[in-house]
Amino acid sequence: QVQLVESGGGLVQAGGSLRLSCAASGRTASNYAMSWFRQAPGKEREFVAAISWSGSFKQYADSVKGRFTISRDNAKNTVSLQMNSLKPEDTAVYYCAAGTYSMLVERKTGNYWGQGTQGTVSS
Repeated sequence: QVQLVESGGGLVQAGGSLRLSCAASGRTASNYAMSWFRQAPGKEREFVAAISWSGSFKQYADSVKGRFTISRDNAKNTVSLQMNSLKPEDTAVYYCAAGTYSMLVERKTGNYWGQGTQGTVSS
C-alpha cells in the first residue's frame, strides 16, 4: 500500500506561482512513477504531468508545457509540481497519483491517489 498526501495549494493571482508537494509513504513508494492530475468544477479529471520512478522520463499535458515542472526526491519520498505563469483556467483540485508510468501517461489513471489540494488562480 502507498499513501499519498498533497500540500501546497492556495490562492494566487494570475501570473503567479504555486508549488505543490506530495508525500508518499509505504515500503515501495519510491518504486512507482508519480503523476499529477487536476479536476476543475464541472469538468472531468485531466492529466497534468508524470515522472518515472527514476526521474529520467517526464510527460506534460500540452496546456501546461513550459509553465509547470514535475520533480521528485526519492530519498524523501516526495514529488513536487512547480507551477509558474498561472492562469485562471489552472484553477482546480490537484491530485497526486502513483502507478506504472504507462498507466499514468497512457491510461490516465493510477493505483493510488491522494485526497487532493485546491489551487485557485484569480484574474
